[in-house]
Amino acid sequence: MIAAVGVLAGGGASLALATAGNAATTAGSHPAAVAPKAAGAGLADPHKKEIAMELVSSAENSSLDWKAQYKYIEDIGDGRGYTAGIIGFCSGTGDMLELVQHYTDLKPGNVLAKYLPALEDVNGSDSHAGLGSAFVSAWKTAAKDTVFQTAQNDERDRVYFNPSVNQAKTDGLGTLGQFIYYDAIVMHGPGSDPVSFGGIRKTAMKKAKTPAQGGNETTYLNAFLDARKAAMKTEDAHDDTSRVDTEQRVFLNAGNLNLDPPLKWKTYGDSYQILTLP
Repeated sequence: MIAAVGVLAGGGASLALATAGNAATTAGSHPAAVAPKAAGAGLADPHKKEIAMELVSSAENSSLDWKAQYKYIEDIGDGRGYTAGIIGFCSGTGDMLELVQHYTDLKPGNVLAKYLPALEDVNGSDSHAGLGSAFVSAWKTAAKDTVFQTAQNDERDRVYFNPSVNQAKTDGLGTLGQFIYYDAIVMHGPGSDPVSFGGIRKTAMKKAKTPAQGGNETTYLNAFLDARKAAMKTEDAHDDTSRVDTEQRVFLNAGNLNLDPPLKWKTYGDSYQILTLP
């Protein structure tokens, strides 16, 4: 299911400078989740995972404070209904429904549980039927609940983080490559069609071999970013490719395959930096 990008950063005229947030919070463990292999390496390192969360948040929510996004919810007009939470769960793509189901498994009778039938009805559309302002208010109330925060962490890891990191490791990619895969699956979803993560990877592999196939890591990652840019340009909501051009490609061109601070980048015209490991 495709996860939509969240709020685009402000216009290029304003340059917001942000520094790194607090240390990483360990995400809860969803029963179906498979932790990334080789714990302690790459994005499995909690400090590098925190950096990944902050990088995504800079593009999704114009802030490095990703933990402030549990309460985020709005319809950004991309045809996917409501986009919400730390990873852009969408009412129209199924991952918001799965999140609320998981939250209800952890805490029956929670403030969002009564919206499960409506979320089932609107899945696959941009409809707000049965949701509306009351649902938006309930989401913001739930976001204060640490159980709901844990549920969001769980679903982020189960659906997006763990699969992308494991695939990157299988492809022989280091920390930067793992992040590039993760950011792509967040925006494009884990599907196999040409504009989803699996299709983007397939396109890249037609142009360059992965390190696991004996290819050069930088050459392959450039091919992947080229394929991702092409996919982004097929949607009006994603046609600003700065998170590739002035973020990921900057790190790649600098040879920072380990994603080590200091990191300085721009997304949607706004400037950010992480000077030290969180």
